[in-house]
Amino acid sequence: MDISAFQITPPMPNAAISAANKRAAASLEDSPARKVAEDYESFFISMYLDTMFSGVETDGLFGGGQAEGVYRSLLNQEVGKAIARNGGLGIADSVVREIIKMQEAS
Repeated sequence: MDISAFQITPPMPNAAISAANKRAAASLEDSPARKVAEDYESFFISMYLDTMFSGVETDGLFGGGQAEGVYRSLLNQEVGKAIARNGGLGIADSVVREIIKMQEAS
């Protein structure tokens, strides 16, 4: 058997793969699917932060009260939005991929 007919191509370097992924992500940057995915990720992160801070007790001069619970929740929502907007945890990327798969299937 002549093996010269088989051509072995080296794998694509990681830099080229990440550049291709960045180009694909940039094309989806302003898409409605990306917006929905980032909203989902920010909601997930804010719920995670609410759970994380639920056990933290506040004492002292400015601690406690009904208003603190409301404002802590609002703060966690804004922190969740900021984290999702600046790269997040990678949840939005997975959600965008799934949305695109569902759209292609239909």
